[in-house]
Amino acid sequence: MAFIDYYSVLEIDKKASIDEIKKAYRKLARKYHPDLNPNDADANKKFQQINEANEVLSDPEKRKKYDAYGENWQHAEEYEKARQSQSQYQDGGSSFSDYGDASFGGADFSDFFESMFGGKRGGSRQQMGFKGQDYNAELHLKLRDITKTHKQTITVNGKNLRITVPAGIADGQVIKLKGHGGPGANNGPAGDLYITFRIEEDAEFKRLNNDLYKAVSLDIFTAILGGEITVETMDGKVKLKVPPETQNGTKVRLKNKGIAVYKKEGSFGDLIISYDIKIPTNLSEKQKEAFTELSKL
Repeated sequence: MAFIDYYSVLEIDKKASIDEIKKAYRKLARKYHPDLNPNDADANKKFQQINEANEVLSDPEKRKKYDAYGENWQHAEEYEKARQSQSQYQDGGSSFSDYGDASFGGADFSDFFESMFGGKRGGSRQQMGFKGQDYNAELHLKLRDITKTHKQTITVNGKNLRITVPAGIADGQVIKLKGHGGPGANNGPAGDLYITFRIEEDAEFKRLNNDLYKAVSLDIFTAILGGEITVETMDGKVKLKVPPETQNGTKVRLKNKGIAVYKKEGSFGDLIISYDIKIPTNLSEKQKEAFTELSKL
């Protein structure tokens, strides 16, 4: 995988402040967001890189490692331990500490460790494998998308990956796909892919854990006299009987009509219906007279 310069991705200077990083991220994330660029693979790839760059540069500790070790920043601690260990190793009267305080950032740093671990030292060949870079991605879904387990295709670093989205997944939940990150170095294992799920709000249903909430309009006559109404749920229409003299704000619980419980097949939350009684407007004179007579009874 080619090295990605996170500063170039966010179009900022290496001395940029945290506020400047956040500002640049928000600007580019809006520009390349998948919702604004449907079916655009290049924009999707750019969006993934923007998120990846922001995750590293907005974290002071990760940024410090990245600035020091470039593309090898995730292996900073391993490299430091290896360098300290090898600095004690003597080869024909010289040690690795004799090389001085050279900078090992970027490609030069990788070459140094490749020669150090792959070269011959005292007639033996030493190798050390390093895990590949972890990738981070976001998958945006609608609330109705998570009612059933289904397949989705996500593009990560220019490659399409078919994944299974479990029913009932939560907004902000992260799933790890082992071995789907960057390739390892020196025959080391591949990195992992972390997918963060973003569930958009729905105009009709509100979610709270596994329960759904929905406001249903009820005309004043049905509220007073009772009757039957049809209500739309996530999995179809149902008929509800409305008792006479139903009050505004009355709640009705429909069992197992909510969101599927994550990784618990056959388990569902409930749908809570809240009645919103509508007062009629633009009454005719005859209608007003009828209500006046009713008020006198």
